[in-house]
Amino acid sequence: MTREGFHVSKDADGTVLVAAAPGSSGEKYPGGIGLPTGAEPPATAGLCSATSELDRAARAAGQSDLLDRYAADYPKGPHDQPQSMCPAFGSLRVGLRMKRVATVLSGSACCVYGLTFVSHFYGARRSVGYVPFNSESLVTGKLFEDIRESVHEMADPARYDAIVVTNLCVPTASGVPLRLLPKDINGVRIIGIDVPGFGIPTHAEAKDVLAGAMLNYARLEAESGPVARPASAAENRPSVALLGEMFPADPMMIGAMLAPMGLAAGPVVPTREWRELYAALDCGVAAAIHPFYTASVREFQAAGRTVIGSAPVGHDGTAAWLAAIGDAYGIAADRIAAAQNAFLPAIKAALMGAQVKGTVTVSGYEGSELLVARLLIESGADVPYVGTALPKTPWSAVDADWLRAKGVTVKFRASLEDDLAVMEGVCPDLAIGTTPIVQKAKEMGIPALYFTNLISARPLMGPAGAGSLQQVVTAAMGGKGRMDTMRAFFEGVGSGDTAGIWEGAPNLRPDFRAQHQKKLDKQARAAAAEQMI
Repeated sequence: MTREGFHVSKDADGTVLVAAAPGSSGEKYPGGIGLPTGAEPPATAGLCSATSELDRAARAAGQSDLLDRYAADYPKGPHDQPQSMCPAFGSLRVGLRMKRVATVLSGSACCVYGLTFVSHFYGARRSVGYVPFNSESLVTGKLFEDIRESVHEMADPARYDAIVVTNLCVPTASGVPLRLLPKDINGVRIIGIDVPGFGIPTHAEAKDVLAGAMLNYARLEAESGPVARPASAAENRPSVALLGEMFPADPMMIGAMLAPMGLAAGPVVPTREWRELYAALDCGVAAAIHPFYTASVREFQAAGRTVIGSAPVGHDGTAAWLAAIGDAYGIAADRIAAAQNAFLPAIKAALMGAQVKGTVTVSGYEGSELLVARLLIESGADVPYVGTALPKTPWSAVDADWLRAKGVTVKFRASLEDDLAVMEGVCPDLAIGTTPIVQKAKEMGIPALYFTNLISARPLMGPAGAGSLQQVVTAAMGGKGRMDTMRAFFEGVGSGDTAGIWEGAPNLRPDFRAQHQKKLDKQARAAAAEQMI
């Protein structure tokens, strides 16, 4: 059969085949939905390594504006694809943590399975909707119709405030236009976002994609008329919105430090319920605790709010941050000094009582790497290097400048190779980083801590944060002797292809390896030639 410029058929085993219909014009079919006529889904659709091909397909399908905006908001580094987990994990987690918000994914089944698995592994306790597709529904626009039908079925105002629909790589590359979904159905907000792995470098930045989209929706609602009062809006004091996920005790500590200036801590963005978005936008100042929320910052600035970088971490960081917040609100100098004097002595005492002795390298993709390095340095540690997978932004400048003044090398958009090279060259007493960094460090007999689970899961702000790292860091450094003993015990068992205990010499077959390398080289030459064309 022929459908909207495509010829759809099935082969002998029932596989759907899609090709351009004879005499088709080559234009997109009505509504601009899907791939151009004559185009097919990328040959490597669903493969995370096919970033360049997916990018070209997305632009051919009319997604250039979207990808250009992502390129400006989230500039890429030395790699053209993420080195962490699928970026959509970040936006998925933001939606799953919100009350009365439903989540629907549109993507390859393997991607959806992996995302839902890791989300539930990290504590999600609700279902994730999934709209499946095949070659026919993808290129003919039926996938978009299925998505639209699914959100109409789900839009129950008694259950949901909003439904988030997320395009993964293949639907984005095919031009599935979530922008054409209704803005609301039965009073339930419909928010469509694209989170492709070839456009968003890290899962941390994908959190900003959804947070920014929700802030934009909420801001337009507030500009159009009255909105629901947030359930937690009991404070009459001016408040400071906090941008970036953090340890639950940190917002309370920040609120205590702001109180002497007559200010309060506002909601933490990403929020846990929709009405908190209104309260966040109502704050006079937004604090970019995590400095990579570019789209969210844009919404605060569009609402006329001042955005402040850095955070109240350590003695110097707390003093400078409180002064910046006070200046943004026009607080008198004596009240700013009162807030500083109320907490700085306690912070300094906590730092002096929880000293860290040793060299520590810091790397990660959470966005708080620079803050952790500041705290470690004020705790007495020697920190020669800080690497973050996130990009350099205006709101990270204060922390980067402070660290560089202390002789620290700060690397934005650091790659795994950067972090590994530094660790191998410095041989620190402790390496704080991502899973592969920790794995390699232990192979080298270097104590290591996984940033996300063991560092981010501790308070960093104010007096509570001043001594929070010392115990876990010192304990990890104390395990050096045990690691040396283990390395000595396993010495001689081999590594890489020869790892393990062999009765005879391992059969390495270098001829197979050379043959496979020739195939890879041929593919690389073909790809290079295609790019030249």
